[in-house]
Amino acid sequence: MIDDKNIDLTSQELIDLEEKQCAHNYRPLPVVLTRGQGVWLWDVDGKKYLDMMSAYSAVSHGHCHPKLLAVLTEQAGRLSMCSRAYYTDVLPRFLQKLCDVTGMDRALPMNTGAEAVETAIKAVRRWGYFSKKIPQDQAEIIVMSNNFHGRTSGIISFSSDSNYKAGFGPFLPGFKEVPFGDAGALENAITPHTCAVLTEPIQGEAGIIIPPQGWLAEAARICKKNDVLFIVDEIQSGFGRTGKMFACQHEDVQPDGMILGKALGGGFYPVSALVGKEHLMHVFTPGSHGSTFGGNPLGAAVALRALELIEEDRLAERSAELGAYFMNQLKTIKTPAIRQLRGIGLWIGIDLDPAYINARTVCEKLKEQGVLSKETHETVVRLAPPLVITRQELDWGIEKIQTVLEGV
Repeated sequence: MIDDKNIDLTSQELIDLEEKQCAHNYRPLPVVLTRGQGVWLWDVDGKKYLDMMSAYSAVSHGHCHPKLLAVLTEQAGRLSMCSRAYYTDVLPRFLQKLCDVTGMDRALPMNTGAEAVETAIKAVRRWGYFSKKIPQDQAEIIVMSNNFHGRTSGIISFSSDSNYKAGFGPFLPGFKEVPFGDAGALENAITPHTCAVLTEPIQGEAGIIIPPQGWLAEAARICKKNDVLFIVDEIQSGFGRTGKMFACQHEDVQPDGMILGKALGGGFYPVSALVGKEHLMHVFTPGSHGSTFGGNPLGAAVALRALELIEEDRLAERSAELGAYFMNQLKTIKTPAIRQLRGIGLWIGIDLDPAYINARTVCEKLKEQGVLSKETHETVVRLAPPLVITRQELDWGIEKIQTVLEGV
């Protein structure tokens, strides 16, 4: 129950209260948000900010999209939740649309991205034992260096980042790491016990790292040649973020399975899924996997409309056009602090030279200018506005970014 005396707290008092009551698993920027609309956010003091984060692509449709809000409200008033122990009238329509969009045969709905990754791990291991006939408990999954797929105990077991692992062992075995973008290392790592390769097509948390041209297609070819499943994590990169519906489409790659989330919930509701070809998805049998909330009517209704809007509003095409413009404008910024600009579509990383300034400081300065972003790995500022952003709004943000970086 909220104490009445907490209703009119100041920004700093709200920050202090959260710091006191919440476990310190995040380090937020000192801004207290209360409202969002489209690409804009407002804090409790009424200051307006341009959202350049999109909640890691979860708000690709923009904040409080009226058509998604209408679906959410209608479905919540009709049937918001029931177990997968029963059929509903909305889930099959959502799954059919999801399979149509991805070109896959079946989907398994979950809630968070990490849950979908865990689902993929279970699926490929079971395929390895049942279909490839790998000896029991000997299946291996090849992953990439500097990967990020979530923070569950299973997922951090194959993380390259010691910060994600410190104090959380013992870890889940069965993973082998190779350098991201190195096809030769990938092929050399495959053994008769390899059931799958799991990769992001572009590494987001690592700092918007794009592999060499042709690597993704070559990785898919290597997997097929060696009877190994190729699984692509499109949680952040999917649904138009990179200028295609999915990042793997830049190289015409159709993986055996795809992991989806973030934008699938339209910024309203956590929805994720593993989608895959029949030869992968048939391994699931009643009782082999499940989730109380996975595939619930409210989430399914929102996700179905979110998928429709991505197509109707041509958000992938919009991302390609505005992303190219955004990158070209950033290249005109005159500062020795920028080491590299990396990106594709409306997903760009500004890699900074720490001899001049660190990324956290830049994000704090951007906040003062009315632009919200977030650093990763101390040297990279991530820029990922909602895909509904206009060129005028983008220009406003570019001007603020230029002001901060040219002032270094």
